[in-house]
Amino acid sequence: MRLNNLAVIEAAAIMVSCSSGNMYNSYDDYPVRSDNLIEMVYNPTETLFMLWAPTADDVRVMLFDQAENSSPSEMIRLERNAEGTWTGTAQGDRMDKFYAFNVKVDNKWLGETPGINARAVGVNGKRAAIINNRATNPPEWENDRRPELRSQADMIIYEMHHRDFSIHESSGIQHKGKYLALTEHDTAEPNSRLSTGLKHLTDLGITHVHLLPSFDFASIDETTLHRNGYNWGYDPQNYNVPEGSYATNPYDPYSRIREFKQMVQALHKAGIRVILDVVYNHTFTTGNSPFERTVPGYFYRRDEDGAFADGSACGNEAASERAMMRKYMIESVLYWAGEYHIDGFRFDLMGIHDIETMNEIRKAVDKIDPTICIYGEGWAAKTPKYPAAQLAMKGHATQMPRIAVFSDELRDGLRGPYNDNTQGLFLAGIPGGEESIKFGIAGAIKHPQIDYTKVNYTDSAWALQPTQTICYASCHDDMCLTDRLKASVPDLTDEQLIRLHMLAQTVVLTSQGIPFLFAGEEILRDKKGVHNSFKSPDAVNAIDWTGKAHFHAVYTYYQTLIKLRKNHPAFRMGDADLIRKNLTFLPIQEDNVIAYTLNNNANGDPWNTILVAFNARPETVTLDVHPGKYTIVCADGKIDEDGLGQITAEPQILLPPQSALIMYMQ
Repeated sequence: MRLNNLAVIEAAAIMVSCSSGNMYNSYDDYPVRSDNLIEMVYNPTETLFMLWAPTADDVRVMLFDQAENSSPSEMIRLERNAEGTWTGTAQGDRMDKFYAFNVKVDNKWLGETPGINARAVGVNGKRAAIINNRATNPPEWENDRRPELRSQADMIIYEMHHRDFSIHESSGIQHKGKYLALTEHDTAEPNSRLSTGLKHLTDLGITHVHLLPSFDFASIDETTLHRNGYNWGYDPQNYNVPEGSYATNPYDPYSRIREFKQMVQALHKAGIRVILDVVYNHTFTTGNSPFERTVPGYFYRRDEDGAFADGSACGNEAASERAMMRKYMIESVLYWAGEYHIDGFRFDLMGIHDIETMNEIRKAVDKIDPTICIYGEGWAAKTPKYPAAQLAMKGHATQMPRIAVFSDELRDGLRGPYNDNTQGLFLAGIPGGEESIKFGIAGAIKHPQIDYTKVNYTDSAWALQPTQTICYASCHDDMCLTDRLKASVPDLTDEQLIRLHMLAQTVVLTSQGIPFLFAGEEILRDKKGVHNSFKSPDAVNAIDWTGKAHFHAVYTYYQTLIKLRKNHPAFRMGDADLIRKNLTFLPIQEDNVIAYTLNNNANGDPWNTILVAFNARPETVTLDVHPGKYTIVCADGKIDEDGLGQITAEPQILLPPQSALIMYMQ
């Protein structure tokens, strides 16, 4: 009955949105544009405009001399063409003009829109721009290449927000809060002279930078150039053009595009790949969005009462399953990969999208470069209005090969549940998180030694391969690890904070999934205890680079641990069968202790057998191990790949409190 009612409502919505000459019985009947969805093609003698608007009575494009606060200098009426597309031509050279469409549906003009596929815009993104796209390419852009990536198991992701990373006065960076911050070389914190910015990233050893949303988003007023507000950027406005507030001149349509490319080029030259955070699941506004002002009703799902569905908790949810929305998402991803040389995509609330669309995106990207990564949040904020079995949720990862999903099992097994900042678990010395952590260590694959009845958010393995799993302890949209430890561990001392922080990230960086680090964790950043800092000021969000001197031992620990992971293939086997064969969890009597061995014989590595152990208890514990002579490389908050010493286990060893132990036998 529920589905029948919804079908009736959807049909009614379509009837309302269509003119009498363009009636469709269902969204499946809408024509699909066979050509790509480009909406403007410039050449010096004429500019072509195209807009997919199958339910329109009339479509006009208005030309402007300015990006805002001006009347149109010219209006062109488009003509209905094939496949629901309207077309028209502006004769003569229209370079550097701005334009906006206006669509008439059911005798009502819907209002100005830059279109759904603007690729250059003026300030605040309200009007699209006619530019020479080649003029946005920095020198030698045609020679830019993706850094080598042999396997996705080799990835180490660093998630950062443009403004967080460089805005603090201690960053030593000239272009604070801008794309160009990541193009500056040899920047340093003024007092300690320790590296910041790009040099900090290369020294740390990460392989990928995950940029929080960098497309044009709506919440920041780009006209306030020197006092831009703060937002994470999960409020999409124009999906296919960079955000202007991170450019040096948001009024200049070339600036944001050129500087974004310069950033990508600089990261690539430094050996770092670039991942873009994409938010196709919802838009900032609904009724006034480019989608709704172009083809009302088509791009969004509806509730049974006809209201916009809200699986995003942001006012709407995209209908990814509809042919033209699916086509739009695929083409958008390909555009960023091609025009901007983006190396990966992180899908916000991926569980709102349908499985088929995500697989089609993976297939399309593979034709460009199969090493381009795709991962996402395998959940939604609320229940989407689409059959649950067809959604790209974490539990359906086996139906999406080579698409990765965040493991909140590992995260919350370490630090406690997402919905209670004060409740700790493994790191707080509280039992119950061990199996969830083992689940993450194995990369969310099926492993015979994991008791899935004790895993927090799932009762079975959901990954086919470990490279489908993103392993992390914190990210942008939650308390950072420092704040969470302070909130959940009673009477936490500074020494304990450091020990537990390093313990958590040792779990992450030795896990078989893809490790993921939140920017600044390596120097113990905090966010003043704010859980949801999406629009908090710089005083909360900015990374204070003086922390690198204060917590240099933590930074060095991270750096050395990353090097250790890179140097020893056993930590990144990349294959489920190899993990089941070579990763063995040891029987443990105490709560809050986990230990396992890695058989490394087949890799040509002198570390034949590696033992890894984690003790979250506040006291030393005794661990039963296989007798032999071991070289210790990590112990008691210290790490040295060349060795901290040797011990002979006969057959027990001591595991220091609140720390990790890594040692090997040759």
